Amino acid sequence: MLERHPEGVEEVAGDGWTELAVYVDQAGERALRAWFPDARADEVAPDWEDRWRTFHRPVRAGGIWIGPPWEEAPAGDPAVVVDPGRAFGTGAHPTTRACIELLASLARRGSLLDAGCGSGVLAVAAVRLGYRPVLAADVDPHAVEVAAATAARNGVEIEVGLADVLSDPLPEIDVLVANLDRRSVERVLARRPSGTAVTSGYLAHERPDAPGWRTLDRRELEGWAADVLEAA
Repeated sequence: MLERHPEGVEEVAGDGWTELAVYVDQAGERALRAWFPDARADEVAPDWEDRWRTFHRPVRAGGIWIGPPWEEAPAGDPAVVVDPGRAFGTGAHPTTRACIELLASLARRGSLLDAGCGSGVLAVAAVRLGYRPVLAADVDPHAVEVAAATAARNGVEIEVGLADVLSDPLPEIDVLVANLDRRSVERVLARRPSGTAVTSGYLAHERPDAPGWRTLDRRELEGWAADVLEAA
């Protein structure tokens, strides 16, 4: 299906079945049936192009309101506005919220690197929490562009750069935040760019294998986990 519709496929899972759906005109329907003769066609509501917005609702983490640009943040509350869909990281995922909660709990608010920054939501949240200076890096040029746009949208200064945090040189900073998969977290920690790290991207029953680091705190949220680690 993705070969025919690389722009996106809607997936709905049921009991022993999975339904894939795409939005097409009549010509697109005919082309689709050449590949999937038994496909079912249903009429869609006129507002189908905007209905995806209902899935992106504001959340709170670490005292910060995080939401899409069409939602209005409460007056006076620290906020991070993120455009969903352009790069990984809307703020709603449990790993993102858990990282922000742990960043908010740290007593020391020094320099910070968001390793593998995606949309830049963690970097911007770190600025809102008082971290300075804040740097962000990602191996994906599109993510770097989006993170810079997220910072500009929120009126904050972060230094965003294109880098592979697993192999390229890393700056020495006070706090590392890495919301990646567990193996990548372990590889970044092995490089020891900081004395304190906030890590996530793995399930609650998992823990990073990080020799030379000790766990100071942990948050578990909806089956996912995030940790505060200190270099031993």
